[in-house]
Amino acid sequence: MWLAPAFSLLANAAARIYYRLTIAGERVPGDGPVLLVANHPNSLIDPIVVCAAARRPVRFLAKAPLFSDFKTGWMVRAVGAIPVYRRVDDPTLMDRNTDMFRAVYTSLARGAAVGIFPEGESHSEPSMVALKTGAARIALGTHAAHGVRVPIIPVGLVFRQKDVFRSDALVVVGSPVSWGDLAGRGVEDTDAVRLLTERIGAGLRQVTLNLERWEDRPLVETVVAIWEAEWGSGRREPDPRWDALVRDVSGHRRRLARLRLSSKWLGTRADLVTGLKWTVRRYVLAMPIAIALAVAGFLLFALPYWWTGRVVDRLRLDVDERSSWKLLLGGTIYGAWLLALVVAATVRGGAPAGAVTLVAAPVIGMSGLLVRERWGGAWSDARRFFLLRSRRDLVATLRDQQHALAKRLKALYQERSMTAGV
Repeated sequence: MWLAPAFSLLANAAARIYYRLTIAGERVPGDGPVLLVANHPNSLIDPIVVCAAARRPVRFLAKAPLFSDFKTGWMVRAVGAIPVYRRVDDPTLMDRNTDMFRAVYTSLARGAAVGIFPEGESHSEPSMVALKTGAARIALGTHAAHGVRVPIIPVGLVFRQKDVFRSDALVVVGSPVSWGDLAGRGVEDTDAVRLLTERIGAGLRQVTLNLERWEDRPLVETVVAIWEAEWGSGRREPDPRWDALVRDVSGHRRRLARLRLSSKWLGTRADLVTGLKWTVRRYVLAMPIAIALAVAGFLLFALPYWWTGRVVDRLRLDVDERSSWKLLLGGTIYGAWLLALVVAATVRGGAPAGAVTLVAAPVIGMSGLLVRERWGGAWSDARRFFLLRSRRDLVATLRDQQHALAKRLKALYQERSMTAGV
């Protein structure tokens, strides 16, 4: 467990470098026992992202084969993971799970944070799969063994393109699952285990994206974008009975996609004063130092970036494994490359040059990456700004259509809320 104390900091750095990470919702308690339950779409990346959101050390339950795999065994042991023996891996080792549960009970009773993925395996389905009962049994068992009622906190992980470097990732920390009425019933009570598992599943569905099929994702995202643009932030789902509304939202999405606009842009001012303010705020991106950082950062790390992509492509991995390999393999390749740069600088300029390279190279690389991303964003913003100015009548029509759709969505939401309250 030598890496456990520093793992949350390393996980936060790794997650924010690999993804454009956003953490939303509640805050995980900074101390005391807590059971973090999360969906599992992205293999070994998921514990890293959960740990980044927790902002504290977390002991994860991990399938036993990871401990004997030379690529991952050292890491799962170093962070204090607890092995879980699954029937699908080796049915003869299932009795060892008694020790697993005992270790988890003890860790929680001592105030640790424990993470578990109740789906049992990583997958790329558009919605959560049926949950295993392990999380419920851990909570009930800890209370029975030590008298500690552990907060169960759902953590939702949503990735826009989970296998793509610097794509968007969202972590939503939900409210604790209510289970005080079940605490005294114990793990032998199958109804209590089932009820608590259902409540955990309901909590996870509140903080995750669950679709019937991946093709529906753009439609759902457009509904959310329209709602947020007109009524503020919040996640709402359309009633499937309203086929006409779904059809109209889908048509609106297609029109926006052809123009490469988003819902929030329809309400943006496009006057000259706004354009001038936008230009002034982004002027720094055109300064020589920004250009130098962007070019230097690219040149410094172009080779390890290319090597990582080439090696991962040759492995022909499933989509939910690619990010894990990119991060683990890329960390090794980038580390070796940085070491080579430091050695070369030391040979040419002595120890001071090597020390400067060790610090400056990562800073230049990351700063250059951020500048290049800002360039891309600035170019897209400029294109949209001129589109809004040049096609004002069309934008006004789309804005009116969007407002009408938002009113229909709000009416539907209010109808559902009243029905649910009856």
